[in-house]
Amino acid sequence: MFDFSTLKLPFNVEQIQKIIPHRYPFLLVDKITDLDGNYAKGYKNISISDPVFQGHFPEKAIFPGVLIIEALAQLSCVSEILKEGNNGCNKIGLFAGIDSARFKKPVFPGDRLDLEIWMLWSRRGVGKCKAQASVDGEIAFIGELAFALVDKETIL
Repeated sequence: MFDFSTLKLPFNVEQIQKIIPHRYPFLLVDKITDLDGNYAKGYKNISISDPVFQGHFPEKAIFPGVLIIEALAQLSCVSEILKEGNNGCNKIGLFAGIDSARFKKPVFPGDRLDLEIWMLWSRRGVGKCKAQASVDGEIAFIGELAFALVDKETIL
């Protein structure tokens, strides 16, 4: 079992992979820069070499909104798993819902997608957060995400 207390900010991809099971091409957080109880911040560098751009869209590459939401969900689960301390080692975060989702601007290859979440509430492994993604200070997505932490052995 990995000891989460040995992790130090900022978290790189290798450290994030110790917390959540996502791997290439579906690990959508490159770095976590801030993590403070009910707030987390990180980013994903959007690259034309990301596999999604083979089909979304060939004429004009646009990063899919559903993957922006997934990146924010991954950030929220990292935050909540770490709140559990080393008990979080046995947990996996699952996306449970979305409210008030609004896409404000498209995201393109070459952009750095800044990710932020603010925990609204969490109880017994279930919670909800305000989530925002931006590029160069302009909001690309804002909404509320719900998640649930479950024991790894029930899923994996």
